Amino acid sequence: MANLPWRVSVRLIALAKKTGMVVGIVLVVLLAVRVYLSQQGPELHLWHTWRADEMSVRELDNADFAGYLAREKAIFSDLDNAVTAKTAGEEQTPLNRYYRQSLVWPGQFAPDANRSFVLMPAGKPRGAVVLLHGLTDSPYSVRRLAVNYQQHGFVAVVPRLPGHGTAPGALTDVDWEMWLAATRLAVREATRLAGEAVPLHLVGYSNGGALAMKYALDALDAPALRKPQQVILLSPMIGVTAFARFAGFAGLPALLPPFAKAAWLNISPEYNPYKYNSFPVNAARQSWLLTKALQEQIGRAARENRLANLPPVLAFQSVMDSTVSTRAVVSGLFDQLPANGSELVMFDINQAASFRPLFKPSSWTATTALLPVAQRRYSVTIITNASEHTFSTVVKITPAGRTQETVVPLAQSWPQDVYSLSHVAVPFPPDDDLYGREPGVKNRYGISLGTIALWGETSVLSVGKEALMRVTSNPFYDFMQERINSRIGDEKK
Repeated sequence: MANLPWRVSVRLIALAKKTGMVVGIVLVVLLAVRVYLSQQGPELHLWHTWRADEMSVRELDNADFAGYLAREKAIFSDLDNAVTAKTAGEEQTPLNRYYRQSLVWPGQFAPDANRSFVLMPAGKPRGAVVLLHGLTDSPYSVRRLAVNYQQHGFVAVVPRLPGHGTAPGALTDVDWEMWLAATRLAVREATRLAGEAVPLHLVGYSNGGALAMKYALDALDAPALRKPQQVILLSPMIGVTAFARFAGFAGLPALLPPFAKAAWLNISPEYNPYKYNSFPVNAARQSWLLTKALQEQIGRAARENRLANLPPVLAFQSVMDSTVSTRAVVSGLFDQLPANGSELVMFDINQAASFRPLFKPSSWTATTALLPVAQRRYSVTIITNASEHTFSTVVKITPAGRTQETVVPLAQSWPQDVYSLSHVAVPFPPDDDLYGREPGVKNRYGISLGTIALWGETSVLSVGKEALMRVTSNPFYDFMQERINSRIGDEKK
């Protein structure tokens, strides 16, 4: 009996060694599979290996917006010389954004919405707004929203976040702290142009939504940061899929030059003038690190009762979203907010009976399952079908602190061939020239992605089916803009 502890410890050590060996073998196998799969994909091109000379966090925090624009100009000049000018052979296609003679080369469009821009109102500014685009996106994705703010007398500042708007390879060499530093820089510029006596709004789409919330939370504890009076979120990246957490592991083989393709989760043709189609491991990794930091900060501030001074949040979210976690928007953000006038607007799926046989049963009641029962500290607005027998829609409104739901008819019906919104559809109106189903000027940017309808054998395609099936504009955009406009001028200064 006296030897029992010693025997137990020996067995535990042996078990630990065996467990470690098994884990090691599994990791080696997974890495080998990752190497094999990555080597089967398309070859890397110049736009995948090029890097942008972006400002560091320290440089961004010490720069003014004019300096940032000067660096941006130099970055685009280097891109033109090192990538666009060297595109050759089979790369010279009509739909390659890095070929000067292609239909979608961004340099031929004025203004080039890949770059940062500022919109000034006609008269004296009555407010300032900073609008933040999404991951792999460009300032183009929030341009229509910026114009709307400008028309309401706001100075609109839209920064190109580091690593974006140029070439996908630039996203392999950035981190989320650089994006947040660019956000701080944009707020300083908006304040310089409009002054501190007018309200400040932050608008964030997807990854930009995470940055907007992170800035608003940081401003609670940092007197040097200008505090916003309103936060507007579209498809906000409050939480991401579990895979993003382990994205860094997927990129480990890329440390060896022969396996450079392992640094990419997706290598696709670059036919979109204002968004990357290729997706590097680092982009997924940084998005997860950002949402992890954001969720920890929200939880910590909630436990310490420090959210009382947070500005009201107005968010628009599709109940079906394959990019971000809709549940995280509800439980990770809105359920933590104080009773400060916040509102969550959710777009339900198209519940028309003709679609139902195609849906997973859980999707029929997804909206109800996601939301906690009323009473809530925030208002909830749901856009859904008037009944399962019609494409007509209604707005169901439950004010904060109430249990009674008000139902109001909506003029816009569901398009009969659209079964839900998507993550990427929310910020774009139906008449958007690039993403809209009914573009104002078709092929203005060389292609109108919202009008593409291809039929044939899927094995022929060099892009994934999801890239062509995903709806890219929001039929309820006008309603969304009205809700945003209701917050303009309604905030406490």
